[in-house]
Amino acid sequence: MKLKQAIEELGVNGAVRVAENASAELGIDWNNGAKYIFNVIANDLSRVVGNIGGKNDDKISVIKKWLKKYQKGYDERASQRISNPPGTISDPAIKRIIGARLPHLKEKDLNDIIFAHRLGMSAENILGLILEEYLSECLRDSGWHCAWGETVKLVDFVNEDSALLQIKNRSNSENSASSSVRDGTEIQKWYRIKADRIEYMWDKLNDICRTSHLSEASFIEFVNALLGRNPDCLAVEEGNPWKE
Repeated sequence: MKLKQAIEELGVNGAVRVAENASAELGIDWNNGAKYIFNVIANDLSRVVGNIGGKNDDKISVIKKWLKKYQKGYDERASQRISNPPGTISDPAIKRIIGARLPHLKEKDLNDIIFAHRLGMSAENILGLILEEYLSECLRDSGWHCAWGETVKLVDFVNEDSALLQIKNRSNSENSASSSVRDGTEIQKWYRIKADRIEYMWDKLNDICRTSHLSEASFIEFVNALLGRNPDCLAVEEGNPWKE
């Protein structure tokens, strides 16, 4: 059974009751955000993610799977995450291409460039997670809760008044699928920075969330504090010359 079918058969109130009871059984704090996130999908089946549930699941077990997915996303947030180094090796031809274009570079220079690129890619991979956690901490008092673990389709934050928000780091990071689903709906969208120039969009998010304290300076302060507490959030592979 898929999650959507379980909610349909239980009805909104029945599904919420099952989810609340299951969260207590699983040791998940229902009132710390889960109830607001689940209520969104219970009241709008178009927001139900489609990859939860299998042929051996019943109504209770599939809702438990959703709760576990939500909790796993929270438990693996950036401040708690231990990231893995890249699982692939760099193609040796990349160094040769750069060296052919810039023949004055020494082999050590080319090696440093390759490792710096890989480190930068690793940082990009966790940037969205850090942004998500920053917003979760900063917006909680305004009634916004993170849909940890991608537990609402194409929605990242839910307000206690049922407002929906989708966030992206850059203006060019939205895909066509998310655009098409959001057309004609109440989901609000925001991105942190324009892709073609350094222009931050915090003022817009402050307007959406009716706050005034979100800013790039505050975000960078959060980044520095988080990596100070949990440096393993950013994996630095062995052999990287930039590693101390």
